[in-house]
Amino acid sequence: MSGTSLSQATYRISEHDLEYMVLTREDMPAEFQGYQVVQEGELDNATLAERGFTESTPERFEQAGRINGFRREFGPTAAMGAYDGLNFVGATVAHLFHEPQSVSSWIHEVFVKDFEGNVGEGVGGDQQLISVDRVDPEGFFDEAVALKVLQGGSMGLMSSTVIDFRVGRILGVAFVGSVGDHDRLRLANELALNLEKRIVQVVLGAI
Repeated sequence: MSGTSLSQATYRISEHDLEYMVLTREDMPAEFQGYQVVQEGELDNATLAERGFTESTPERFEQAGRINGFRREFGPTAAMGAYDGLNFVGATVAHLFHEPQSVSSWIHEVFVKDFEGNVGEGVGGDQQLISVDRVDPEGFFDEAVALKVLQGGSMGLMSSTVIDFRVGRILGVAFVGSVGDHDRLRLANELALNLEKRIVQVVLGAI
């Protein structure tokens, strides 16, 4: 199927299909197979705004063309403890937009711009956003952008690698959070490619 045909097929998708796009434990990379679901559910514009930066509002997200989303996050069990290098979260999110162009605009005007524009600012609790670096994701069907984010506070450093990619009017997001300053691009890339494959399966009605 061509890129144009796949993009057109995403117009058959409704927000109720998003739940079936995010990864289950069986779809997660090997590093997360012993983890458990710590959060999952609908991610509407109001909820997303609460979790975002200070400039985030439901109205801004609606104007950006975002309809709704669904997330599923995996974390370690208590028995795993906490240590430098621990991946404390692996998550996937599927967002639905009105138009494919809205997804592209979101990637650059919301995802990248908000992170880069908030370096040095507080990001909840006593956490401060220390640095944001662009890294290069590989192997995606369409547009994809990745950031390595470092933040710190009284509990020490935490790093995350976040990948945003487009499949028609669907935005896929995969992220890995780690204790300490660590590069998790390989793992985040694997997670995101698994998500992309799952999204395409749902779009094509294979599930």
